Amino acid sequence: MTPVEQAFSTSGVLAKVLNGYSPRQAQIDMAIEVELAIENQSSLVAEAGTGTGKTFAYLLPALLSEKKVIVSTGTKNLQEQLFHKDIPLLRKAMATKAQMALLKGRANYLCLYRLALYQQERGQLDAQSLADFVKVQSWSTATHTGDIGELVDVAEDSQIFPFVTSTVDNCLAKDCPNIDDCYLVKARKKAIDADVVVVNHHLFFADMALKDTGFGELIPKADVVVFDEAHQIPDIASEYFGDAFSTRQILELCSDVLQLYRTELTDVKQLGKAAEKLQKTAMEFRLLFPHDPGRGNWREKIQLPRIHRSFENIKTDLDFLYQVLKLCISRSEAIDNCFERAVATLSKYDIMANVEQFGMSFWYETTRRHVVLHLTPLSVADKFSDYITQSNAGWIFTSATIAVNGGFEHFTEQLGISSANTLLVDSPFDYLHQSQLIVPRYLPDAQNPARANALAEIAIPLIEASKGACFMLFTSYRMLNLVADLLAERIDNSLLVQGQMSKRKMLDEFIENESAVLLATASFWEGVDVRGDKLTCVIIDKLPFASPDDPMLQARSEDARRQGGDPFQDIQLPQAVIALKQGVGRLIRDVSDQGIMVICDDRLVNRPYGQVFLSSLPDMKRSRDTYAAEQFLANLHQVNNQ
Repeated sequence: MTPVEQAFSTSGVLAKVLNGYSPRQAQIDMAIEVELAIENQSSLVAEAGTGTGKTFAYLLPALLSEKKVIVSTGTKNLQEQLFHKDIPLLRKAMATKAQMALLKGRANYLCLYRLALYQQERGQLDAQSLADFVKVQSWSTATHTGDIGELVDVAEDSQIFPFVTSTVDNCLAKDCPNIDDCYLVKARKKAIDADVVVVNHHLFFADMALKDTGFGELIPKADVVVFDEAHQIPDIASEYFGDAFSTRQILELCSDVLQLYRTELTDVKQLGKAAEKLQKTAMEFRLLFPHDPGRGNWREKIQLPRIHRSFENIKTDLDFLYQVLKLCISRSEAIDNCFERAVATLSKYDIMANVEQFGMSFWYETTRRHVVLHLTPLSVADKFSDYITQSNAGWIFTSATIAVNGGFEHFTEQLGISSANTLLVDSPFDYLHQSQLIVPRYLPDAQNPARANALAEIAIPLIEASKGACFMLFTSYRMLNLVADLLAERIDNSLLVQGQMSKRKMLDEFIENESAVLLATASFWEGVDVRGDKLTCVIIDKLPFASPDDPMLQARSEDARRQGGDPFQDIQLPQAVIALKQGVGRLIRDVSDQGIMVICDDRLVNRPYGQVFLSSLPDMKRSRDTYAAEQFLANLHQVNNQ
């Protein structure tokens, strides 16, 4: 019996720390494959269904190897759980002295320099931001880590955080007067010395992209790299090997310049004028795009005369600010930093103005306040596979949703790791008895004005039968808001609608409020864990195909066509299958969970590709009868209340 097999036995490590532990063959199979990948410095791609115990299946072999390990996750929730709960549990049981470190992106750490800077600027903050600022100040005197995640009484999306955290652009690095006390520097030093480092995908690929230019130093060299929630990696990797230009960068630069003008450089009147002019131009540029967040093709958008004109105005005003900053060089480290940022922003502007490059997608996305222009490579396979080959490390890629129709080609080809070993481990849950899949009949198609009302008609009796223990997951904000308005008029349940409060607050209220119904889009399709009879019904409005207008999809589809492929089969279908698997995964989270999954899309049963979706989902009892679903939910809640 190998050390890994022993660890999972009835007398092993897990039996010592987990009450009622009994070995699961699926978990042991995965752990053995992870052990082999670590020993052979090879790659493993493993789908482990919900409930398999994949976290311990990769953590135990990694810790037993006594090698330097990096674990990268897709969500902060999992990152926190690994560091604060799972790894300490194993570390204690194994009596190992292995050192652990949690490393987040710089936006998660308090910047002492910027905190001091904005203490002079409080008059410019609105009432809520000022209240949050007071809480940050109070917390800053007691924190040891500077991790803003400790600030539980300040909303995750508070407008104060950009004022008290740094970015790559505005960080003064070694020239900062607070460098010796910098929380980010301390966290990085701890990571370099640690045996196990827990990071997130964005940080990992930001570092990998920096290494490509000879500057990467955030993440120490490892012997073992584990990606949990690995299905997110292809898109994140592409993002970091591209480039971006945003109005946020411009407005933050202008804000910092104005701060310096008011405090240190009051004699340079042109500085204030230049910053205010660029600030106004950047905001006007955002107003040319629709109010609701969206995406589009930048190559096409820049051809529109008013967009082109406004974009050129940004260049004119940015260049004016650059010229004024040039006159102020050497007045202070802070103003030198602003000059360097202006130079870098001008360079990024030129990249986004030259939209004729091949092998790249030029696209834009908008938030409520900003526009971000992206240049993204269509493939990172060559670069990523070279990185793995040169690393001499074992690489583990795992998720509950990587496979499509039982295969991994969609994932491995995107990352250039076709030679990786693969493993598909089914969930131990009894989906046939724990759940039902309902595909309602006679639904209006997606473009029909009556569709929102039809969705509400389906939802209302199911919400009533489930006593509000219901998620409604949407593929667009438009349909989300239409259905939310209809439900608000017709049911008494509290409605928790994404966009009206933070994600964490929505989840907390959903769990605390017995009759609450949660309506959300993309970010709630994964990484959300609600167990027991608190969630017994999940309704999905339609199959989550990416919008045909999505610029990355368009570019990749065109590239697939040029290479003789089928964009639908090769790109659109696999992406949609993985997204649907994530949404379906919200329903059954434990062996005792029961519930109804409702997918309001006839294409599941009347299109040939519907079978690809169905064969990729857990084996649930299927029906088209929503009344049967109501009865199932009513009986379930009646039993639970007895």
